[in-house]
Amino acid sequence: MLALFERLALEAGRVIMEIFHGQVAVEHKPDSSPVTEADRASERLILAGLRTAFPGIPCVAEEEASAGIEAPELGRAFFLVDPLDGTREFVNGNADFTVNIALIRDGAPEIGVVYAPCSGRFFSGRPGLAEAIALSGDGTIAGRHRISVREGQVPLTIVASRSHRTPETDAYIRQVEAAEIVSVGSSLKFCLVAAGEADVYPRFGRTMEWDTAAGDAVLRAAGGETVTRGGEPLTYGKRNQPDDVDFANPSFVAMGRVSGAPGF
Repeated sequence: MLALFERLALEAGRVIMEIFHGQVAVEHKPDSSPVTEADRASERLILAGLRTAFPGIPCVAEEEASAGIEAPELGRAFFLVDPLDGTREFVNGNADFTVNIALIRDGAPEIGVVYAPCSGRFFSGRPGLAEAIALSGDGTIAGRHRISVREGQVPLTIVASRSHRTPETDAYIRQVEAAEIVSVGSSLKFCLVAAGEADVYPRFGRTMEWDTAAGDAVLRAAGGETVTRGGEPLTYGKRNQPDDVDFANPSFVAMGRVSGAPGF
């Protein structure tokens, strides 16, 4: 399954880059967020591959959800797909948008890949093993090495959203004395923590499960954790929520091995 995820992410990345280097037509969804043909083409490719290989596993994907296609009954395992995370970055010509594919089992992200086609950064995770993948010049896999979270040392390095910084996020960052702050878009934030390049990723305000699942899978495989305000692991497959829409996440903090990291 992980090999399929990796292949589909690379193929989707090639489709996205063809559009990135051309004329990008931008539309807006009902929630005013941007969407492009790159989002849609990437999702079509990924879903076709997943549904052909694993017809018995339900798929939940961002653009289908935005189009009002109701997700099926999920059961114990389902796929979560964000075909182009960081569409605002894509539209603005920034490099750190990603392709994200994850398997959720019993509410937790078990397998995931995150691929940034513009920079070539590629990460994968499965239980007990997270890897950074090196690509050759023709975009094929040339090698891989194991990654793991690091022991947090002051000053902690915090990764924060480039497009979605909130006053609550800034207040949290101020609690960390002498913190170094790295602004980056998309699910690469999880992967920087997973790879030991950063220590903490706080996120306050709305995200959706497809935004976080693949990066969270890589982080957990690397020995990190993602927790909510109550200190519980972030869960997936949230439906019929009393105070939010299906698959919406609460605020969370993703981190490596950090002693004394400020809570909520």
